[in-house]
Amino acid sequence: MRRREFITLLGTAVAWPVAGRAQQPSVPVIGFLHYASPESFAHIASAFRDGLREASYVEGQNVLIEYRWAYGQYDQLPTLAADLVHRRVSAIAAGGNVAAQVAKAATATIPVVFTGGADPVTLGLVPSLNRPGGNITGVTVIAAELAAKRLELLRGLVPYARTAAVLINPHYLGAELELTAVEAAARTLGLQVQKVAASTDRDLDAAFVTIAAPRVDVLIVGTDGYFIHRREQITALAAHHAIPTMYFLRDFTAVGGLMSYASSVEDSYRQMGIYIGKILKGARPADLPVLRPTKFELVINLKTAKALGLAVPDKLLAIANEVIE
Repeated sequence: MRRREFITLLGTAVAWPVAGRAQQPSVPVIGFLHYASPESFAHIASAFRDGLREASYVEGQNVLIEYRWAYGQYDQLPTLAADLVHRRVSAIAAGGNVAAQVAKAATATIPVVFTGGADPVTLGLVPSLNRPGGNITGVTVIAAELAAKRLELLRGLVPYARTAAVLINPHYLGAELELTAVEAAARTLGLQVQKVAASTDRDLDAAFVTIAAPRVDVLIVGTDGYFIHRREQITALAAHHAIPTMYFLRDFTAVGGLMSYASSVEDSYRQMGIYIGKILKGARPADLPVLRPTKFELVINLKTAKALGLAVPDKLLAIANEVIE
């Protein structure tokens, strides 16, 4: 077979049957397990491929990727993970803490690299950040640990606030840990906290009716993959009910959210791609420490602030990494 023809066939290998792949031992297959959808998370999938490229792996050339998206339905993840294990992929990239837990439960031998917002040690994913052991390691964006800082920044924009609602998904593994952090920060700031739960689109509509009650002044959206998946709905509801809201990712402020304070999710997925590349070259997950972010960004949407009748203090503008006008 001519080299050009071989490359063409390899580029279309995503459609090969499993038996055909078994005849290509030199081309590893990676499983990409994610709670969201390719439409809403195309940018992070691209960042993951960028990381693979940094490790000298290019999709369709010397590596194949089997994408498994749960479209926001966490209960679909076990079936998707089992399928990847059945296909004997070389490694699994698990997006989010729930996907990581599912992947860990599905296999003790296939290497797993995760990203997630909650503490992976507290969740039982790894015994230690520096020495993860076993077949799993990854990148933690410590989104939950930033909850107190988010509340402090939001209070700086809305100094009259007395009650803060916290929107959580009860199915998210780190929800209660994050809520505890917010409550501790609220006591320091003299704020009352009201927990509001949502895990479906219908729940979100009902939750915002509760949040829009006169006694709630501001809202903190808790860390959760489902909320990212529904970010446009959430920011629209916050705007409709005129609730000053702090988010845990720039993705929300980019579509009209008021404020966000977070590390870069794109960078975490790029790092996940790099780790997968190292594993394909022979590294063991047990020897790769769980990575933590070192940079955090405050993003403020001035257009949304104006619509809410909020004047952003100069001191907030001075420390903002990005101002969306």
